[in-house]
Amino acid sequence: MTASSRAPAEAPPEALATRYGGVRAQSEALAAPLSPEDCGLQSMPDASPVKWHLAHTTWYFETFVLEPGLPGYRCFHPDFRMLFNSYYNSVGTQHARPERGLLSRPDLDEVRAYRAHVDRAMLAGLAAGDFDGATLEVLELGTHHEQQHQELILTDLLHGFSRNPLEPVYAGGDGPAAQSPATPALEFEAFEGGVHEIGHDGAGFAFDNEGPRHRVHLEPFALASRPVSNREFQEFIEDGGYRDPAHWLSDGWEQVQREGWQAPLYWERGDGGFTAFGLHGRRPLTPDAPACHLSLYEADAYARWAGARLPTEAEWECAARTRPIEGNTLESGALAPRAAEGAGLTQLFGDVWEWTASAYTAYPGFRPPLGALGEYNGKFMSGQMVLRGGSCATPLDHLRASYRNFFPPAARWQFSGLRLARDA
Repeated sequence: MTASSRAPAEAPPEALATRYGGVRAQSEALAAPLSPEDCGLQSMPDASPVKWHLAHTTWYFETFVLEPGLPGYRCFHPDFRMLFNSYYNSVGTQHARPERGLLSRPDLDEVRAYRAHVDRAMLAGLAAGDFDGATLEVLELGTHHEQQHQELILTDLLHGFSRNPLEPVYAGGDGPAAQSPATPALEFEAFEGGVHEIGHDGAGFAFDNEGPRHRVHLEPFALASRPVSNREFQEFIEDGGYRDPAHWLSDGWEQVQREGWQAPLYWERGDGGFTAFGLHGRRPLTPDAPACHLSLYEADAYARWAGARLPTEAEWECAARTRPIEGNTLESGALAPRAAEGAGLTQLFGDVWEWTASAYTAYPGFRPPLGALGEYNGKFMSGQMVLRGGSCATPLDHLRASYRNFFPPAARWQFSGLRLARDA
């Protein structure tokens, strides 16, 4: 098995060829509005240039599908094996992550030629039936891997644009409205305690870290009907939330002091109130849209200030598993969180990733798969926290209730927000 937990027989070559072509085209569409200079931008060590994302996702298919699985395949350029290896030590050395922005060569045209070379070989191999079942599973994992990088293309680019005093605009049009429809009041929905099962149930694709499915015991709890809004988070700011250590975890308070945090990332206070920088440029804050670009520390501090807490990932999954997977995702084109509409438990999928109180660790019985792809998830199970639900930059068919995203608690450049929980 690879880092996917889906059986190869469930993904026939014809369906995989369609999926592969669609995912690869989506990555190109995300990069289409950008200049070569935009695509080479790296604003911090945790972010990567768009050009690197386009090349690395191609490197995955060349390294793990074509070279071992397609007889007679000729690699595009032998040096790319090192340049675009992210963290697979068993594959070989890697170019230093903080220095990806120094790779002026290969240029963007050559990276696109690399993509075309690999795409031709991939589609020809699928059409000819050259890949065995295990290779098809690795290929399917690669399409989901590329979807992860599609979101990173947008979040990494947004951070880079935010460092430019001109505050460039990625997406034209009006973007999200500054004024939003009347948002339903935040309410809490109760859930029964007892023994529940969480984790991937075996139907369809999932990453290895979503299993094994296992039982957990939950005390009765209640989950907020929607994520915390900008308006509500602003009340925390105005009440001195960033100045009162009583709300903060110790590491979080040190981060606030060291970095001078006074509001979420990309917020600025002006004469007319707060504005936020996004992919549509700088706009007045949408009061009822979910608060976004929060670290775990900020999410946890707000929850304490509000007399609540963050949900555990098991609570979140138990609440979400019977809900439809729909919402404001990449396909909507909004590229920003939208205000909630309707009653009941809303916005579980899309808009903002929701921090949980759960550390990113292995489920009982988890074993990383053998081989290079065993490095995909398991080795990162230290010092990170789990987020659930997806964001406005996540492809819809990439999401499911068991999906476990993870980032360090100080990370703020992702579309990350929070939903409150309480003990029932």
